[in-house]
Amino acid sequence: MAKSDIFVTSPLPFPLSEDKPVLIAGPTASGKSSLALAIAAQSGRRIVNADALQVFDGWRLLTARPSAADERLVPHVLYGHVPYHAEYSVGHWLREVAPLLSERPAPVIVGGTGLYFSALTEGLAAIPPISPETRTLATQRMDDAGIDAMRADLDPDTRNRIDLCNPVRVQRAWEVLTETGRGLAAWQDDPAPPLLRPEAAHLFQLAAEKDWLTPRINRRFDGMIAAGALDEARAMAQDWDPTRLSSRAIGAAQLIAVLRGTMTESDAIAAAKIASHQYAKRQRTWFRRRMRQWSIVDAAVIGGSPPEQ
Repeated sequence: MAKSDIFVTSPLPFPLSEDKPVLIAGPTASGKSSLALAIAAQSGRRIVNADALQVFDGWRLLTARPSAADERLVPHVLYGHVPYHAEYSVGHWLREVAPLLSERPAPVIVGGTGLYFSALTEGLAAIPPISPETRTLATQRMDDAGIDAMRADLDPDTRNRIDLCNPVRVQRAWEVLTETGRGLAAWQDDPAPPLLRPEAAHLFQLAAEKDWLTPRINRRFDGMIAAGALDEARAMAQDWDPTRLSSRAIGAAQLIAVLRGTMTESDAIAAAKIASHQYAKRQRTWFRRRMRQWSIVDAAVIGGSPPEQ
């Protein structure tokens, strides 16, 4: 069955305006890519990536990038176009998305990176670039003192706003404070105007209950292994650098550990699945807090197909 056939009876409020981009956010494995594919195929739209790791080349399987068959069915952009060793930020993404918003019919923008969506529809704080020296200092601070010490260094407003269990977010906030002398929360309270105002788009959030999502995450990772994820890791192992943003692909560090003999394959798979569950929890929390005005779509209603990104 083609993916575009799966959601012909989708509960989304068709018809959708050709002048409005369709934004679809949801946790990992919730079926958002299949939903985007169905909408794009039915309405002649392009699909635009809004996932911070799917922009990189090198980890196609582990980041669940669209398959070659999906890409032949519908044009996809901003997938795998950034070298895995390069830096990439939400600012880069906004600059690449901006000219795509004027396409007609307007594109489907889909992904699990909440920051991308909030920056697009709420505006992005004009934070100065972080210097290599500050980034190195932050990495050393994290390695030497740990996340608890970095949390304690932050200003109270930022501590109350960010996900304090996410080391990437904590380090980013620490870098901003150290570089600028101003807390991340203060910068966020003074954003530039958004590229896309909420009323000019169709906004959908896939809601997925834990008990429904957990087995899908597990099956999908098993499918990645069966499809050759370990071979993908082997191709990346010679130039492996855990400090790169692209190296944060869930399962990458664990599979590299298998290849280096420091972890068994079964332990690596179990650890990667746990990391995926934790990531999905953080995504659900972000979407509930930051996307309250978005239309809620029950992932279980439209997600009868095999696990999708």
